[in-house]
Amino acid sequence: MDPSAYVAPSAVIVGDVHIGAGARVLHGAVLTAEDGQVRVGENTVVMEHALIRGRDGYPTLVGSSVMIGPHAHLNGSVIEDGAFIATGAAIFPGSRIGAGAEIRIHGVVQVNTTVSAGDVVPIGWVAVGTPARILPPDRHEEIWAIQRELDFVGTVYGVDRGTSMDEIMRRQSEFYGSHGDDLILDD
Repeated sequence: MDPSAYVAPSAVIVGDVHIGAGARVLHGAVLTAEDGQVRVGENTVVMEHALIRGRDGYPTLVGSSVMIGPHAHLNGSVIEDGAFIATGAAIFPGSRIGAGAEIRIHGVVQVNTTVSAGDVVPIGWVAVGTPARILPPDRHEEIWAIQRELDFVGTVYGVDRGTSMDEIMRRQSEFYGSHGDDLILDD
């Protein structure tokens, strides 16, 4: 962590996380790099209760001068400089948000999707594919027609399509169970 950065005492930082100069991580935010890196650039602000997760093969790399709103969820994505990620946005693994792009309140960026520099995902809309098609949520069939080819279960869980939820959750339980003996480190 750069000495000029600030991390609120109630924020949680786990694993291979780097926080750049002038960055701010506010109360309740969680930056977790249990199996993949998290990088936060200079003068980026991570608001309350945001979750930033790095994944194996999908580090989360946040550029400089980025705003990440409260309750936003960034998971295995690249966020370029000057992007605006609003309250409650959900950004999935393998995605890329171009410089100056905006993902507005509760916008969704699906796995392996690229939102081009300067593009806007409106409030509650869904970006899917590369280049992204930006669609309202009521166009589920169009969204699914693109999304089904993006390999959600392979990207997120590392399994083949058709793997049972029993198997997926057994693996997830095993992975997160490895934290049973974690120790809390004080400064």
